Amino acid sequence: MIVGVMTANLSMQGITSLKGKRSIVKSVIGRLKSRFNISISEVDHQDSKASAVVGIAIVSNDAQFIDRQFDAIISFMRNDGRFYLGQIERETFGI
Repeated sequence: MIVGVMTANLSMQGITSLKGKRSIVKSVIGRLKSRFNISISEVDHQDSKASAVVGIAIVSNDAQFIDRQFDAIISFMRNDGRFYLGQIERETFGI
């Protein structure tokens, strides 16, 4: 079993309320879950209006599949015009 873990920093400009930020983050999380069948959650900066950190996990028996999924997820998030995709950290563990 191989587990892939990724964190991604999202930076949102012009958001004036936590409600506005949470609406964007919930939308992104929902779209990624349904499109890529992954586990994802907001894991940091919950009280910040301008940024969020999402954590993503994928379990597979193929490390290359995990890498391709992460590449596709990053591309998908970069094409979303509602936020800027900042620092990304990826790790893969064999268990």
